[in-house]
Amino acid sequence: MTVSEATRRAYLEALGITQWELRASPAIPATAVDSAPAYSTSAAARPAVADDVSMRGETGGMDWLTLERTVAACTRCALHATRTQTVFGVGNRQAQWLFVGEAPGADEDRQGEPFVGRAGQLLNAMIEALGLTREEVYIANVLKCRPPGNRDPQPNEVECCEPYLVRQIELINPRLIVALGRHAAHSLLKTDAPLSRLRGQRLAYRGTPLVATFHPAYLLRSPADKRRAWDDLCLARKIVAAPA
Repeated sequence: MTVSEATRRAYLEALGITQWELRASPAIPATAVDSAPAYSTSAAARPAVADDVSMRGETGGMDWLTLERTVAACTRCALHATRTQTVFGVGNRQAQWLFVGEAPGADEDRQGEPFVGRAGQLLNAMIEALGLTREEVYIANVLKCRPPGNRDPQPNEVECCEPYLVRQIELINPRLIVALGRHAAHSLLKTDAPLSRLRGQRLAYRGTPLVATFHPAYLLRSPADKRRAWDDLCLARKIVAAPA
C-alpha cells in the first residue's frame, strides 16, 4: 500500500514538520558508490570472528518463529533482569527497507514493539514522507531489551544481541538498511567514526547498502536537523530506486 500525497502532507503537518517536502533526490556521490570508505564493512572487511554467525552456532539457520522465541527467552546479558519484555521487531518480513535503532525505550518495553513513543511517531512521519507505510518496512533495534534509564547500549550488550539482528537481516534480505543514530551505525559498521562522517554517503553492511541518519529521538531535541535527515532519506530512496 502506498500513501497518498494528501495523507502524507496531513501526517507531516500534524507533527509540525511541514518544511519536509518531496523533492529531487540528491545525486549519490561517485566516491561513495565506487569505493568503500575505510569504515564500510563488506563481508570481506569484517573480522572473521564476527563475520559468520552461523559458524558460532548461535542463530544461523533459525527461522522466524525459532528466532523470536529465542529472543523472548534470552538471558545472555544482565538486561533480562530489568526488562518487562523483549522487543523483537515489527513490520514486513520481506521488506525492501530495514530501519535499525539502538534500543527500546520505556514505551517499547511496555508494549513489546519498537518505536511506539514520540520518537516512533516521528519515525512514522519519516516513513510516510517517503510514500511508504510502517507496515511496508521492517523496524528493529540493535538491542532487544531496554537499558535501564534509557542509557546508551554497552559493548557487551551489543555483542550478546548482535546474532539476533544479524539473523533478522539475513531473513529479511532488505534492499537497504537505514541506521538510525550513531549507536546503530557503529554497531552495524563496526566503527567509531562520528555520525557526521557517516551521513551523506552510501555505505554497506555485508554487501547490503546502508545509509546512516539521525535517530528520531535526537530530531525531537534538535528539529533544525530534520532537513538534513530528509536529505539522508532522499539518498536512501535513490539507492532503493536504482537498478539492482
